Amino acid sequence: MGNFKFIETEIVGLYIVEAKVFGDHRGYFMETYHFEEFAKAGLDMKFVQDNQSASTKGVLRGLHFQKKHPQGKLVRVLKGEVFDVAVDLRKNSKTYGKWYGIILNDINKRQLYIPEGFAHGFLVLSDYAEFSYKCTDYYHPEDEGGLLWNDPYIGIDWPLDGIEEVKLSEKDKKWPTIDKLIHNY
Repeated sequence: MGNFKFIETEIVGLYIVEAKVFGDHRGYFMETYHFEEFAKAGLDMKFVQDNQSASTKGVLRGLHFQKKHPQGKLVRVLKGEVFDVAVDLRKNSKTYGKWYGIILNDINKRQLYIPEGFAHGFLVLSDYAEFSYKCTDYYHPEDEGGLLWNDPYIGIDWPLDGIEEVKLSEKDKKWPTIDKLIHNY
């Protein structure tokens, strides 16, 4: 039996990944990625870039995607807690425009695999969070796209209790709603 459990969500291709955690009085150890085990589950993507960010409570990063160079992402929280969201932007998908959200934190140690063709974002729920993700393609700044975080057409149910202010970058305040989106997926 492997060290990972792969749970498919109601959106095809979007997986919750649970790793076995080996802990004792000293702390814990866990694998966060193993190519062969992921490939056995049908996730045989190759990652080319790792990213990490740190944010404070109320920071919302997203909803981001790349237009011509879409990235699959394996995301996780190293410290703190976030509400992580993926929105299906695959044109011919039965779940186009649907979103999925999950709490990721340093206690549950869950990961989310988001395939190419999705917008991605997260809201920091703890006082501080460190977020890490692997990408299947390189970041191309000129290729970046996004969706408005509170797009009424998508209707993401962000857990805003206890969040005094949603903190957005200037760029993230200006993304269009999904009905105005022009993309190449």
